Amino acid sequence: MCLHLELRTFRAVLLCFATLASAQSVSQIQPSDYAIESQVRGLPVISDQRVLHASLLGQSSPEHSEALQQRPGTIIGTILDQSGAVSVGARVRLTREGQSLSQDVVSGNNGQFSFPNVPPGPFQLAVTSSGFGSQTFSGDLNPGQTFLVPPIVMAVAKAEVEVRVGVDDVQVAEEQIKEQEKQRVFGFIPNFYVSYVPDAAPLTAKQKFKLGWKVAKDPISLVGVGALAGFQQAANDLPGYGQGAQGYAKRYGAAYANAFAGIFVGNAILPSLLRQDPRYFYKGTGSTRSRILYAMRSSVVCKGDNGRWQPNYSGILGSIAVGGISNIYYPRGDRSGAGLVFQNALIRIAQGSFGGIFQEFVLPKLTPRFKQKNPQQQP
Repeated sequence: MCLHLELRTFRAVLLCFATLASAQSVSQIQPSDYAIESQVRGLPVISDQRVLHASLLGQSSPEHSEALQQRPGTIIGTILDQSGAVSVGARVRLTREGQSLSQDVVSGNNGQFSFPNVPPGPFQLAVTSSGFGSQTFSGDLNPGQTFLVPPIVMAVAKAEVEVRVGVDDVQVAEEQIKEQEKQRVFGFIPNFYVSYVPDAAPLTAKQKFKLGWKVAKDPISLVGVGALAGFQQAANDLPGYGQGAQGYAKRYGAAYANAFAGIFVGNAILPSLLRQDPRYFYKGTGSTRSRILYAMRSSVVCKGDNGRWQPNYSGILGSIAVGGISNIYYPRGDRSGAGLVFQNALIRIAQGSFGGIFQEFVLPKLTPRFKQKNPQQQP
């Protein structure tokens, strides 16, 4: 009996020592040991022993709860086209609310895309692909969640077709020439080389020659040349031609040759080569002084085919050329030297300046077919 009692007492003592040893071993666990275990399990490292004890006892601390709320998640999805087939190579951009940085991936052969390690919170996906309209999707990723995005179907982009309805500049110029050919002072004297449209379309070389020929063969032009030849014969100008019908015919031929050369050299040939516009562009606005200066400079300044103002090389060289050409058919005794050629050229330039003043202030009032200027130019 005594032996049995002693054995029971000895066993109780051993059990007490074992319990004390177990409790002591738990209390002596180091934070570093838990840190290693936490890293292996993917949990945050907690250095506070109170938190550690709470974790071991199955309790939740504020630090541990906050760590759980920040666990990253994953976003996956699939891109399809309208037929239901997977869309390969679509670019998917992930942006997060309040973040300026973004992530881009490209859908794979199965049309899928994936964004791992995404912090929790609201996000937006923007999907683009060549030939398709862009698509967007918004969602809210929970901590540690694998967010499966519903299939994103790409719609075919709407074709944008721009149709420009207009006419070619050549056609515009052709219509404007037709209007100019109706412009006649007093209703019968041709006034074709003036444009009442400030931004008229430039003339092609063909149109410049066509307009020149229209002026040269106009019946009123022929009558005017005949009147000039009559005055010359009455004043016995160019006496080398003599008098009578033969003298008149020679004077008529010389006067017409001068007019023809002036029209084609100064208004067709040189303007085509130098890309200049032979027309006078009616101003019609501004002060009287500004309009007079504008008209007077028209013989030395012209508009180029590019729409810019430039020296009127065509008009100046044309005036000189006409004087030189006239020496070919004038009587030997009436031919002028080089000095007189340049003198006559200066006279023609001055006449062009005064002609500009008439075009600006007088002739529009005497031209029934006068076309009103562009409404944008109205004062």
